Amino acid sequence: MNQQPPPAISRELQEWCSLLRERRPSPSLIFAVKDFDLMLQKKLLCTIASLLLGSLATLSLQAQEANASNDYGKKLPSPPAKAHVELNGKLVTIDYNTPFMKGRKIFGGLVPYNEVWRTGANPATTLKTETAIMIGDLKVPAGTYTIYSLPSETQWKLIVNKQTGQWGTVYNEPQDLGRTDMQKGPTPAAPVEQFAIKFENTHGNKTELHLIWENTDVFVPVSAASK
Repeated sequence: MNQQPPPAISRELQEWCSLLRERRPSPSLIFAVKDFDLMLQKKLLCTIASLLLGSLATLSLQAQEANASNDYGKKLPSPPAKAHVELNGKLVTIDYNTPFMKGRKIFGGLVPYNEVWRTGANPATTLKTETAIMIGDLKVPAGTYTIYSLPSETQWKLIVNKQTGQWGTVYNEPQDLGRTDMQKGPTPAAPVEQFAIKFENTHGNKTELHLIWENTDVFVPVSAASK
């Protein structure tokens, strides 16, 4: 049986094999290795970039899902709520979060008297009005504001502040639009577990803004401002 000759080997491959046996690299071999190394580096960088983009997308989604979460990603115990009323055909809205009593003494305890209170929980409580309104004796132009209050055993005050978007514990007094007295409403028949802000007794272009929690109901008249 005739033995077939071995397949032809390219001159370049023969040269590489010869140089490797002699441990003497040639410029063509060096360039080939460098090209291969550069290709691996590019693939590695592309892989790392893909992983980073995927991680950023995941973090962005988690941040959106944790919109009602604290700095540690845990669900906030005080859920968001909204109060709204229409005056002069324009919407007045308050966005806030609702803390619970959970067996605690609230006013004069958890919420001290004669200290500015965030009037809710978590982010600052936000007032948005599409028209100029009167809150008590305070004229509030159309716009977005933050609401605080000053609890008292005798005379509560509602504070309208021009700073917006901050956390509820941030209070900048020089940014106050103004303060107005609140009145005592009827004492709730039973302790109110969950804090609430409500517009009640609405007639025409007049209403009342109530803050209700525990055994307290305080309110201030609100009306569309005359032009």
